[in-house]
Amino acid sequence: MKFILFCQNPYAFGILEPIMQVLKEKNYDYLWFLPPNLSEKFPFQEEPHTFDIDELIAFKSDAILCPGNEVPYYLRGLKVQIFHGLAGEKKGHFRIRHYFDLYLTQGPYFTEKFKQLKRKYKNFEVIETGWPKLDIYGKDSEKYKSEKEELLENFNASAIVLYAPTFSPSLTSAPFLLKEIERLAENKNYLVLIKFHDLMAPETISQYKELAGKIDNLIVEEEPNIVKFLLMADIMISDTSSVVYEFLLLNKPVITYRNNSKTILWDNATEYRELPEKVISNLEKDEYREQRLKVIENYHPYNDGNSALRMVEAIENYISAHGVPEKRKLSFLRRRKINSMFKSKKN
Repeated sequence: MKFILFCQNPYAFGILEPIMQVLKEKNYDYLWFLPPNLSEKFPFQEEPHTFDIDELIAFKSDAILCPGNEVPYYLRGLKVQIFHGLAGEKKGHFRIRHYFDLYLTQGPYFTEKFKQLKRKYKNFEVIETGWPKLDIYGKDSEKYKSEKEELLENFNASAIVLYAPTFSPSLTSAPFLLKEIERLAENKNYLVLIKFHDLMAPETISQYKELAGKIDNLIVEEEPNIVKFLLMADIMISDTSSVVYEFLLLNKPVITYRNNSKTILWDNATEYRELPEKVISNLEKDEYREQRLKVIENYHPYNDGNSALRMVEAIENYISAHGVPEKRKLSFLRRRKINSMFKSKKN
C-alpha cells in the first residue's frame, strides 16, 4: 500500500511520525507532503518528501493521512482525518467540510459526536483508534527523565513548570500573564519553560525572550515538538489550548486562564492574577486529580502506545471492504477553494 503523510503546519510532524514508523514496519511506501515554507523545519530530511502537488498525483496513493482541515479532493486515495488536537470546544473541531472519507477519532467523547454527524451527512465513516501523537505516553514516557533530572540539578530547582499558551488573539493569555510569569520565576525552586505555538505573535515572543534574558530560571524553548516538555513538566499553565488535554492525559495538574470549555475539570482562573499561588496550591494539594480521570476516560483512554498501528489497520480494513476512491466528490465552491489552496498544473 502507498500512503501520503499530508502536512500543512509544523505540529503535524509529531502527529504523523508514529504512523511513519508503523508504515516502515509494514514495508509500505509513503511520501511526506509539505508546503515550501516548512522546508527548513522538516525534521525528517532523509525521508521521501515533496513540496509538489503534481508529485502526489503521480504517486497514486491508497490513503492520505491529514492532521489538518483540508486535502485535495482530486488525489487518489482514502482521505483520512486524524486531527491536530484534543480541544473539542474550539471553533471548527466538529465542522464537517466534506473533504474526508474516514475520521479516526481519539476517544469516546469525539467518537460519539462524529457518529452523530455521520448519521446526518451519510458520506463518511468514523472509527475510534486513539491519537498517534500520544503513543509515546504508552511506549516511552520516561524518555526524557535523565534530561529532566540534569536540568533540575543544573538550576538547583525542584520542579519544572511549563507555560504553553495558544496563539489565537481572542483566546491567548500570553500578553496578560507576562508579569505573573515574572513573579512565578522569582521562586528559584521552579524552572519555568515557555513553549509557544508556531503561530504566536512575534511581538509577544519577543517580550518573553527579553524577560528570559534577565531571569536565569526562565527559558523560551525553540524545539518544535512540545511532547518532550509535556513529559518533563510537573505542572502546566495554559488557556484555551488543546495542549491542556494532552497534559491532563499524563495525570498531572493544569492551570488555565479564561478557558472557554463548557466542562472544566481543572483549575481555571477568570482573572490574570495569583499565578504563583495557584502553582503552589496545585503542586501541593492537587485537588483536581479525580476530575482529570474523567478527561482521560472520555478523551483518550488508550495507554498502550498503539494508536498509530490501530489507524493503519483501520485504513487497511476500510480499503479491503470498500476499495480505494479515485477522488472525493465536492461542491463547486469547495473544489474551487481546494484548487486555489493547492496549485496543480493538471487541475
